[in-house]
Amino acid sequence: MSSPFVFKSADTPTTSDPNDVSSITSLLSQTTVEDEKNELSFSGRSLKLNEAEDAQEIIDAINDFKNMCALRLDGNTVGPNAAKAIAKSLENHPEFKRALWSDMFTGRLREEVPPSLKALGSAVMTAGAHLVELNLSDNAFGAIGVEGIEELLLSSCCYSLKELYLNNNGLGISGGKLLAKTMLKCHETSVAAGTPFQLSVFVSGRNRLENEGATALAQAFKTIGSLERIEMPQNGIQHKGILALAKALASNPSLRTLNLNDNTFSENGAQAMAEALPKLQRLEVINFGDCLLKTGGAKAIGESLKTSHPCLKQLILSGNEIGRDGASVVIKAMQNKENLEFVELNENCIGEDGIENIKVYMESIGKLDSLGSFSDDEGDDEEDEEEEEDEEEEEEEEEDEEEEEDEDEDIEGDEYVDSLKASELIKTPPHKVSAKDFLAFPSPSKLLQMGTADTITKNIKAELGESCTNVDDVVKTFLKIASVVDTQNEKLKKAANQCTDSLFSELLKANPEVNTSLLFNSLLVHMGLLKGEDKKYKSPGDLNGTLIVLEHCVQQAYFPSSGRDILSAFISRPSTMLENCSEMQHKFLQTVNKF
Repeated sequence: MSSPFVFKSADTPTTSDPNDVSSITSLLSQTTVEDEKNELSFSGRSLKLNEAEDAQEIIDAINDFKNMCALRLDGNTVGPNAAKAIAKSLENHPEFKRALWSDMFTGRLREEVPPSLKALGSAVMTAGAHLVELNLSDNAFGAIGVEGIEELLLSSCCYSLKELYLNNNGLGISGGKLLAKTMLKCHETSVAAGTPFQLSVFVSGRNRLENEGATALAQAFKTIGSLERIEMPQNGIQHKGILALAKALASNPSLRTLNLNDNTFSENGAQAMAEALPKLQRLEVINFGDCLLKTGGAKAIGESLKTSHPCLKQLILSGNEIGRDGASVVIKAMQNKENLEFVELNENCIGEDGIENIKVYMESIGKLDSLGSFSDDEGDDEEDEEEEEDEEEEEEEEEDEEEEEDEDEDIEGDEYVDSLKASELIKTPPHKVSAKDFLAFPSPSKLLQMGTADTITKNIKAELGESCTNVDDVVKTFLKIASVVDTQNEKLKKAANQCTDSLFSELLKANPEVNTSLLFNSLLVHMGLLKGEDKKYKSPGDLNGTLIVLEHCVQQAYFPSSGRDILSAFISRPSTMLENCSEMQHKFLQTVNKF
């Protein structure tokens, strides 16, 4: 019978002093692929580890492993008592390097997380281990999660840390600031000890860092200066935060991967990033998709890449409202990219003529195979209103231009790209994201791309189907919709409010007495403010969007007064879930108290 966990070992190294500079340097040089194979894995076992006895299998396996370099616990749920028991066995492994602890607090209350993380971190320090990788992604613990690992990150055990993964944790602004402060302190003490903290990988997407969190982290990046991979997609960062990041990135010349997808550069942020790019000549992957670069921003990025970046393999600029002129500059910059594998310009406003000319140019430089699809291009969006009013007349002129272009068959690739300024023949209808697409992976841009508020509501309800009368399904859908809402974007708020009103009102109308009780119980459980009986719910990392929409809902005629009372009672209580949204918490309570 095969073992239920991965069990690979090698010779046990001797215990090292975490404060010994030579031991840290030696260990870093020995971090190889072979080390990574010495991994004990309980990945995806769906184990519910509440008490020490529940974790006995893991404890025994750790005790029996002679050279455990990595411990993988993702896909399980670990409580404080079980974590302390596991930690005790971890204390005997000075060779430990990789803490692969993503998605291991599902269904846990927020206050259960810090004691668990502190126990495990303390064990690493007691063992005298030197971490190379720490992965805590997909644990929705918010800012208090950073508090749980603060002591570990400040210890000499993390002077050797190379990879830090905190993706989809709901850190919020305060969590981002605390993380940045901790990283800066770690760097300071490590330099004083003669072993500078040289982080190479930082992944922190979907964390609502916004401008303040991003700016704080930018300072840490600038100080550290050794980063090779930075991924911070979907963080609500706008041009001020992008400006700070751009300045910091310039101090990390070894950067190879830069992913800032689904933040809001605007042309100002794009210009700042374009100024930083020439200092990042080792870049292989650039992902600025869904960043609202627009044509001006694309031109700036294209110009900065034009005569440099020989290592570039992937450039993703989809969903940026880029017109033909911007696409032209970007595509011309690809001529000298010998390692190019993929260029993505889909979901922009290039137009049929522009797309054709791009293809001709890419073929002329032998890089057509690296060009992505244009299936969702939204058509040329660069004509002014007067031109659009005279559309029929324009189309006649464009047909004449097309005939003239067809006669000139020996035009070179560059000339085709230059001709992108000509008006397009046919306007491609705008692409609409489906409700299924949005619910599978919610983002602000996806919600707005579904169309008007009426269309969004209609499509969301159609996707739910009969589940529109299922309380838990409606609540989960509501939380996904609300998760993309912020105070700045009125279109997002309008769409989310209208859709939620329709879902909630129909649900309550179907069975007022039963559904009222079930709805608010489910809401509180899914928001992490009330413990669910089966403990299977994973609370959202940030409740700001949820409170914004609920603050609207409680003012509507369909909303029962008992519901206002219930929500007010729980949302007014001190809770770690509400630490990052005190402003919206106050506003919500003010509104409710008016009734």
